Amino acid sequence: MNDSDVIAGLNAVFAALAAAPDEIEGLWVDRERRDGRMNAILSRARTTHVRVQHVPRASLDRLCPGTAHQGVVARRRPRARPPEGDLMGLVETRAQPLLLVLDQVQDPHNLGACLRTAEAAGAHAVIVPRHARAPLSAAACKAACGAAERIPLYEVANLARTLKALKERGVWLVGASAQGAASLHAQAIPESVAFVLGGEGAGLRRLTREACDLLVRIPMSGAAESLNVSVAAALCLYESVRQRALANCVGAREPLE
Repeated sequence: MNDSDVIAGLNAVFAALAAAPDEIEGLWVDRERRDGRMNAILSRARTTHVRVQHVPRASLDRLCPGTAHQGVVARRRPRARPPEGDLMGLVETRAQPLLLVLDQVQDPHNLGACLRTAEAAGAHAVIVPRHARAPLSAAACKAACGAAERIPLYEVANLARTLKALKERGVWLVGASAQGAASLHAQAIPESVAFVLGGEGAGLRRLTREACDLLVRIPMSGAAESLNVSVAAALCLYESVRQRALANCVGAREPLE
Protein backbone atom coordinates (compact mmCIF):
# COMPACT_ATOMS: atom_id res chain seq x y z
CA MET A 1 0.00 0.00 0.00
CA ASN A 2 1.04 3.59 -0.54
CA ASP A 3 1.20 5.47 2.74
CA SER A 4 -1.32 8.02 1.47
CA ASP A 5 -3.84 5.21 0.90
CA VAL A 6 -3.64 3.94 4.49
CA ILE A 7 -5.74 5.01 7.47
CA ALA A 8 -4.72 3.63 10.85
CA GLY A 9 -6.10 3.94 14.36
CA LEU A 10 -9.54 3.51 15.89
CA ASN A 11 -10.75 7.11 15.65
CA ALA A 12 -9.40 7.71 12.15
CA VAL A 13 -10.81 4.48 10.70
CA PHE A 14 -14.22 4.92 12.32
CA ALA A 15 -14.41 8.50 11.04
CA ALA A 16 -13.51 7.36 7.51
CA LEU A 17 -16.22 4.67 7.61
CA ALA A 18 -18.74 7.20 8.87
CA ALA A 19 -17.84 9.96 6.40
CA ALA A 20 -17.17 8.09 3.15
CA PRO A 21 -17.52 4.29 3.36
CA ASP A 22 -17.57 4.00 -0.43
CA GLU A 23 -13.95 5.17 -0.45
CA ILE A 24 -12.79 2.31 1.79
CA GLU A 25 -11.62 -0.80 -0.06
CA GLY A 26 -11.09 -2.95 3.01
CA LEU A 27 -10.15 -3.25 6.66
CA TRP A 28 -7.44 -5.28 8.36
CA VAL A 29 -8.07 -5.84 12.06
CA ASP A 30 -6.12 -7.53 14.84
CA ARG A 31 -7.75 -10.91 15.27
CA GLU A 32 -6.94 -10.87 18.99
CA ARG A 33 -8.63 -7.55 19.75
CA ARG A 34 -12.26 -7.59 20.83
CA ASP A 35 -13.62 -4.60 22.72
CA GLY A 36 -16.35 -2.02 22.40
CA ARG A 37 -14.45 0.35 20.10
CA MET A 38 -13.36 -2.41 17.75
CA ASN A 39 -16.85 -3.89 17.73
CA ALA A 40 -18.25 -0.49 16.73
CA ILE A 41 -15.87 -0.42 13.74
CA LEU A 42 -16.78 -3.97 12.73
CA SER A 43 -20.48 -3.17 13.01
CA ARG A 44 -20.06 -0.08 10.83
CA ALA A 45 -18.09 -2.12 8.30
CA ARG A 46 -20.85 -4.71 8.10
CA THR A 47 -23.50 -2.01 7.69
CA THR A 48 -21.58 -0.33 4.88
CA HIS A 49 -20.48 -3.61 3.24
CA VAL A 50 -16.76 -3.01 3.68
CA ARG A 51 -14.64 -6.16 3.52
CA VAL A 52 -12.84 -7.09 6.75
CA GLN A 53 -9.81 -9.36 7.17
CA HIS A 54 -8.76 -10.61 10.62
CA VAL A 55 -4.97 -10.87 10.72
CA PRO A 56 -2.12 -11.20 13.24
CA ARG A 57 -0.92 -7.94 14.78
CA ALA A 58 2.45 -8.39 13.07
CA SER A 59 0.70 -8.05 9.70
CA LEU A 60 -0.68 -4.68 10.74
CA ASP A 61 2.79 -3.59 11.84
CA ARG A 62 4.04 -4.36 8.34
CA LEU A 63 1.16 -2.49 6.68
CA CYS A 64 1.95 0.77 8.46
CA PRO A 65 5.39 0.62 10.08
CA GLY A 66 6.03 3.22 12.74
CA THR A 67 2.35 4.10 13.21
CA ALA A 68 0.37 3.21 16.34
CA HIS A 69 -2.46 1.49 14.46
CA GLN A 70 -4.34 0.30 17.60
CA GLY A 71 -5.24 -2.93 15.86
CA VAL A 72 -7.02 -1.60 12.79
CA VAL A 73 -5.88 -0.43 9.35
CA ALA A 74 -8.02 0.63 6.40
CA ARG A 75 -7.09 0.99 2.77
CA ARG A 76 -8.68 3.92 1.03
CA ARG A 77 -9.20 4.18 -2.70
CA PRO A 78 -7.10 6.98 -4.20
CA ARG A 79 -8.98 10.17 -3.47
CA ALA A 80 -8.74 13.60 -5.00
CA ARG A 81 -8.44 16.59 -2.73
CA PRO A 82 -10.94 19.42 -3.27
CA PRO A 83 -9.99 21.19 -6.52
CA GLU A 84 -7.90 24.29 -5.98
CA GLY A 85 -10.34 26.21 -8.14
CA ASP A 86 -13.12 25.62 -5.60
CA LEU A 87 -11.29 27.43 -2.80
CA MET A 88 -12.29 30.96 -3.77
CA GLY A 89 -15.89 29.85 -4.25
CA LEU A 90 -15.89 28.50 -0.71
CA VAL A 91 -14.46 31.77 0.61
CA GLU A 92 -17.06 33.83 -1.24
CA THR A 93 -19.95 31.85 0.27
CA ARG A 94 -18.82 32.47 3.87
CA ALA A 95 -19.78 35.70 5.58
CA GLN A 96 -16.78 35.49 7.92
CA PRO A 97 -14.30 32.95 6.55
CA LEU A 98 -11.88 31.45 9.06
CA LEU A 99 -8.93 29.75 7.37
CA LEU A 100 -5.62 28.19 8.32
CA VAL A 101 -2.65 28.40 5.96
CA LEU A 102 0.36 26.16 6.63
CA ASP A 103 3.54 27.19 4.83
CA GLN A 104 5.80 24.14 4.43
CA VAL A 105 4.90 22.15 7.54
CA GLN A 106 7.02 19.01 7.21
CA ASP A 107 5.93 16.70 10.03
CA PRO A 108 2.82 14.60 9.23
CA HIS A 109 1.92 14.50 12.94
CA ASN A 110 1.89 18.30 12.99
CA LEU A 111 -0.22 18.41 9.83
CA GLY A 112 -2.73 16.01 11.36
CA ALA A 113 -2.84 17.91 14.65
CA CYS A 114 -3.43 21.18 12.76
CA LEU A 115 -6.33 19.60 10.85
CA ARG A 116 -7.85 18.41 14.13
CA THR A 117 -7.48 21.85 15.71
CA ALA A 118 -8.84 23.67 12.67
CA GLU A 119 -11.94 21.52 12.53
CA ALA A 120 -12.53 21.85 16.28
CA ALA A 121 -12.28 25.66 16.02
CA GLY A 122 -14.80 25.78 13.18
CA ALA A 123 -12.35 26.77 10.46
CA HIS A 124 -13.75 26.46 6.95
CA ALA A 125 -10.60 25.07 5.30
CA VAL A 126 -6.88 24.41 5.64
CA ILE A 127 -4.57 25.49 2.82
CA VAL A 128 -1.13 24.00 2.08
CA PRO A 129 1.32 24.27 -0.81
CA ARG A 130 1.25 21.29 -3.14
CA HIS A 131 4.98 20.67 -2.74
CA ALA A 132 7.53 20.84 0.09
CA ARG A 133 5.13 19.86 2.86
CA ALA A 134 4.07 16.82 4.84
CA PRO A 135 1.86 14.29 3.04
CA LEU A 136 -1.59 13.37 4.30
CA SER A 137 -0.24 10.00 5.40
CA ALA A 138 -1.50 7.36 7.81
CA ALA A 139 0.37 9.13 10.60
CA ALA A 140 -1.22 12.48 9.68
CA CYS A 141 -4.72 10.97 9.51
CA LYS A 142 -4.26 9.27 12.88
CA ALA A 143 -3.10 12.53 14.48
CA ALA A 144 -6.13 14.27 12.95
CA CYS A 145 -8.49 11.85 14.79
CA GLY A 146 -11.02 11.89 11.95
CA ALA A 147 -10.75 15.58 11.07
CA ALA A 148 -8.89 14.73 7.85
CA GLU A 149 -12.14 13.21 6.59
CA ARG A 150 -14.24 16.25 7.48
CA ILE A 151 -12.38 19.53 6.95
CA PRO A 152 -11.44 20.57 3.39
CA LEU A 153 -7.69 20.50 2.75
CA TYR A 154 -6.75 22.54 -0.31
CA GLU A 155 -3.41 21.93 -2.00
CA VAL A 156 -2.37 24.97 -4.04
CA ALA A 157 0.27 25.16 -6.73
CA ASN A 158 1.37 28.71 -5.90
CA LEU A 159 0.89 29.83 -2.31
CA ALA A 160 1.78 33.47 -2.99
CA ARG A 161 -0.86 33.67 -5.73
CA THR A 162 -3.44 32.09 -3.43
CA LEU A 163 -2.68 34.55 -0.64
CA LYS A 164 -3.09 37.43 -3.07
CA ALA A 165 -6.45 36.06 -4.23
CA LEU A 166 -7.64 35.75 -0.64
CA LYS A 167 -6.74 39.38 0.03
CA GLU A 168 -8.64 40.46 -3.08
CA ARG A 169 -11.73 38.81 -1.55
CA GLY A 170 -11.47 40.71 1.70
CA VAL A 171 -9.68 38.06 3.75
CA TRP A 172 -7.04 39.47 6.09
CA LEU A 173 -3.80 37.51 6.30
CA VAL A 174 -2.52 37.31 9.86
CA GLY A 175 0.90 35.71 10.17
CA ALA A 176 2.26 34.24 13.39
CA SER A 177 5.86 35.31 13.87
CA ALA A 178 8.25 36.05 16.68
CA GLN A 179 8.86 39.34 14.86
CA GLY A 180 5.20 40.35 15.10
CA ALA A 181 4.63 43.92 16.21
CA ALA A 182 1.57 43.10 18.31
CA SER A 183 0.77 40.40 20.82
CA LEU A 184 -1.85 37.94 19.59
CA HIS A 185 -4.07 38.71 22.58
CA ALA A 186 -3.80 42.48 22.17
CA GLN A 187 -4.58 42.53 18.45
CA ALA A 188 -8.13 42.90 17.16
CA ILE A 189 -8.53 39.97 14.78
CA PRO A 190 -10.45 40.80 11.56
CA GLU A 191 -13.72 38.95 11.06
CA SER A 192 -12.58 37.48 7.74
CA VAL A 193 -9.17 36.01 8.46
CA ALA A 194 -6.62 33.46 7.35
CA PHE A 195 -3.96 32.66 9.93
CA VAL A 196 -0.64 31.92 8.23
CA LEU A 197 1.86 29.71 10.06
CA GLY A 198 5.29 28.60 8.96
CA GLY A 199 7.04 25.26 9.05
CA GLU A 200 9.02 23.71 11.85
CA GLY A 201 12.25 25.50 12.64
CA ALA A 202 12.35 28.12 9.89
CA GLY A 203 8.89 29.58 10.46
CA LEU A 204 7.34 31.78 7.79
CA ARG A 205 9.31 32.22 4.58
CA ARG A 206 10.21 35.82 3.77
CA LEU A 207 7.81 36.20 0.82
CA THR A 208 4.98 34.63 2.78
CA ARG A 209 5.67 36.90 5.74
CA GLU A 210 5.70 39.96 3.50
CA ALA A 211 2.34 38.97 2.01
CA CYS A 212 0.66 39.12 5.42
CA ASP A 213 -1.42 42.14 6.42
CA LEU A 214 -0.57 41.70 10.10
CA LEU A 215 2.10 39.87 12.03
CA VAL A 216 1.31 38.80 15.57
CA ARG A 217 3.52 37.18 18.15
CA ILE A 218 2.42 34.65 20.74
CA PRO A 219 3.50 35.83 24.22
CA MET A 220 6.34 33.66 25.57
CA SER A 221 7.32 33.86 29.24
CA GLY A 222 9.66 30.89 29.56
CA ALA A 223 12.96 30.02 27.97
CA ALA A 224 11.40 28.34 24.91
CA GLU A 225 11.77 30.44 21.77
CA SER A 226 8.76 29.03 19.93
CA LEU A 227 5.80 26.66 20.14
CA ASN A 228 4.93 23.60 18.12
CA VAL A 229 3.08 24.70 14.99
CA SER A 230 -0.09 22.82 15.96
CA VAL A 231 -0.12 24.55 19.36
CA ALA A 232 0.41 27.92 17.69
CA ALA A 233 -2.44 27.16 15.28
CA ALA A 234 -4.74 26.36 18.20
CA LEU A 235 -3.91 29.59 20.00
CA CYS A 236 -4.46 31.71 16.88
CA LEU A 237 -7.69 30.08 15.77
CA TYR A 238 -9.22 30.11 19.23
CA GLU A 239 -8.28 33.75 19.76
CA SER A 240 -10.41 34.49 16.71
CA VAL A 241 -13.19 32.28 18.12
CA ARG A 242 -12.95 34.10 21.47
CA GLN A 243 -13.10 37.56 19.91
CA ARG A 244 -16.04 36.60 17.69
CA ALA A 245 -17.96 35.21 20.65
CA LEU A 246 -17.25 38.35 22.68
CA ALA A 247 -18.39 40.60 19.84
CA ASN A 248 -21.62 38.63 19.45
CA CYS A 249 -22.22 38.75 23.19
CA VAL A 250 -21.71 42.52 23.34
CA GLY A 251 -23.83 43.03 20.23
CA ALA A 252 -26.68 41.01 21.70
CA ARG A 253 -26.95 43.09 24.88
CA GLU A 254 -29.90 45.41 25.19
CA PRO A 255 -29.10 49.04 26.01
CA LEU A 256 -29.71 50.10 29.60
CA GLU A 257 -32.68 52.41 30.16
